[in-house]
Amino acid sequence: MTATPSRDIQAVVFDLDGLMLNTEDVFALAGKELLACRNLAMTDEIHRAMLGRRPDEAFQAMKDLTGITDSIADLKAEVTTLFAGFAKNHLAMMPGLLQLLDAIESSGLPKAVATSSPRGYLIDMLCQFDLERRFQFTLAAEDVLHGKPNPEIYLKAASMLSVASQNILVLEDSPTGTMAAASAGTFTVAVPNQHTEFGDFSMASMVVKSLESSELLSLI
Repeated sequence: MTATPSRDIQAVVFDLDGLMLNTEDVFALAGKELLACRNLAMTDEIHRAMLGRRPDEAFQAMKDLTGITDSIADLKAEVTTLFAGFAKNHLAMMPGLLQLLDAIESSGLPKAVATSSPRGYLIDMLCQFDLERRFQFTLAAEDVLHGKPNPEIYLKAASMLSVASQNILVLEDSPTGTMAAASAGTFTVAVPNQHTEFGDFSMASMVVKSLESSELLSLI
């Protein structure tokens, strides 16, 4: 769905995984390896159930769907190690991210990050690409009681920005995150990738193919 914003955009909030960085590609490799070690396969059902959720919720979904008896703590530790190994050769910024950040900064709009991922991981990912300094603040899994698709994280971002939620542009790549942002009343732009394009983005204000989209840049 595509819509033209009828409101004044006064701030921009980014999701992280799969939106700013291609971490979903790396997590897909790590998850596949984790399951392969248990003679299991990563199915679309498992992958989709985990996308966009906080780690504990994502790994609980994996356990529910596979019958794996490992603790969530052990699964997280194993994936962290696998992720680090795959990231060395695969981790990258999504196309158009730097140009979009430049455009937002030229417009003078404040910007933030709101992710379902833990803070330590969030800071590590941003610092690897010298991105942390470009945001007024970041919100992570520990900063809210309820993870996406609950709108809490975006309502908290609006409060911290001192901007009404309807005047915030949110960028999301997953149906789970898009639902959270839309439920918060923001102008929500979905940017699906190969891992999330299967999803229902009907709740989005606009759907674009990439961060390089001229439609997206026209909003700034």
